[in-house]
Amino acid sequence: MAAESRVFVGIGTNLGDRVAHARFACRELSRLPSTRLVRTSAWYRSKAVGPGTQEDYLNGVAELRSSLAPAKLLEWLHRIEKVAGRVRTVRWGTRTLDLDLLLHGHHRVISRQLAVPHPRIAERNFVVFPLCELAPSLLLPDGRRLQSLRAQLSHEGLIRLGRDPESLHATA
Repeated sequence: MAAESRVFVGIGTNLGDRVAHARFACRELSRLPSTRLVRTSAWYRSKAVGPGTQEDYLNGVAELRSSLAPAKLLEWLHRIEKVAGRVRTVRWGTRTLDLDLLLHGHHRVISRQLAVPHPRIAERNFVVFPLCELAPSLLLPDGRRLQSLRAQLSHEGLIRLGRDPESLHATA
């Protein structure tokens, strides 16, 4: 069996029952083979990035330990999205569930299907803020400190909601 890597997965949803989709994502991540869900960040509401008028997102980050290779883990993430009703039609369009493989240990992968670390981590406050909750002293594979990225990003359009997606029905 391969050694476990510390993995971070971004969770986002802005279509349908966002709280139910977030709960579903966490449950399914905890059931992945050769993987365990360690914890999740608080949940955030963020403005949608993408075309047209879209509902706000519910975003969080999950920390996993996994011995799955990055490409194999991505396959599982896509399966979870599909079961949640995700249809890939418009880039950055609305979605029931979006699971992004942000970091996978110290792996660096660039392929047609996958880029690890996720290439837009540093640009997205809805990724950096929850990720920083889980790993404030994290050093990215390129040598940048996560805390430095957080200090450079505005929290504009980002609202911290709480830790339990179940309690977010009133605010999400």
